Amino acid sequence: MAILVNKQTKVVVQGITGSAGSFHAKQCIAYGTQIVAGVTPHRGGEKFEAAGPNGAKVEVPVFDTVAEAVKRTGADTSCIFVPALGAADAILEAADAGCALVVCITEGIPVTDMIRVRRALDGRSVRLVGPNCPGVITPGACKIGIMPGHIHKVGRIGVVSRSGTLTYEAVGQLTALGLGQSTCVGIGGDPVGGLDFVDVLKLFNEDGDTEAVMMMGEIGGNAEERAAAFIKAHMKKPVAGFIAGATAPPGKRMGHAGAIISGGQGTASDKIKALEAAGVRVAPSPAEMAVTLRSLL
Repeated sequence: MAILVNKQTKVVVQGITGSAGSFHAKQCIAYGTQIVAGVTPHRGGEKFEAAGPNGAKVEVPVFDTVAEAVKRTGADTSCIFVPALGAADAILEAADAGCALVVCITEGIPVTDMIRVRRALDGRSVRLVGPNCPGVITPGACKIGIMPGHIHKVGRIGVVSRSGTLTYEAVGQLTALGLGQSTCVGIGGDPVGGLDFVDVLKLFNEDGDTEAVMMMGEIGGNAEERAAAFIKAHMKKPVAGFIAGATAPPGKRMGHAGAIISGGQGTASDKIKALEAAGVRVAPSPAEMAVTLRSLL
């Protein structure tokens, strides 16, 4: 069974009437995702219109609150396109409304806001993906986020990445080699977020539909080192990897808010050494991610 999302997942989109929320909600509906509700304060009672995978018209009811949307539609998952200064509250609103999975696409959320969110979610069963992430897709079943659906192919390779762009690149390469994906998870590149590599690797390790895993990391923090320790101790499936930022100068932020080498820690070489010591085959360049994974099969 696919991890996190499947054909039965019912999604509420927070910020569905905004430009980004509207555009990507339409793309998700066209892919076949069950978007059952939208939320924009003071817009309750409106209808959001889109075309389904067969071109048929789909009408999505818009509510003022997530609690009302969940109560009226049975939504179990939230996808957030709320602007940065309101996104932390949107995450907590979705969690309080009973959403089991919250996918936050928004970038630029203040770190202090996310520290508050993490503290509030500790000990609760809700799973947070993101923020500042592309989302989650189980090919052929459910797409929640901003990834291009057409490059994905149904298969048995799990993909997890801190970088959205690297996710798309790896998926495109895998599909070109005929290697489909079970689920692809973009965990985001912010310093404080939800699910990390270890959380997703645990899910792939237990998933009967996943045969091998491709993980893409980057400089900054110690998420990849912790992933390496988990892989060495527990992973039953082959893992290939890639670490971005090998040429980044210390102290300079590269792309993501979390991609910064500070105090001499979080370098690409340290991460690559840790992963290789755990048995991960690390691709020497982003152009060789898929062929590196194929060599493990």
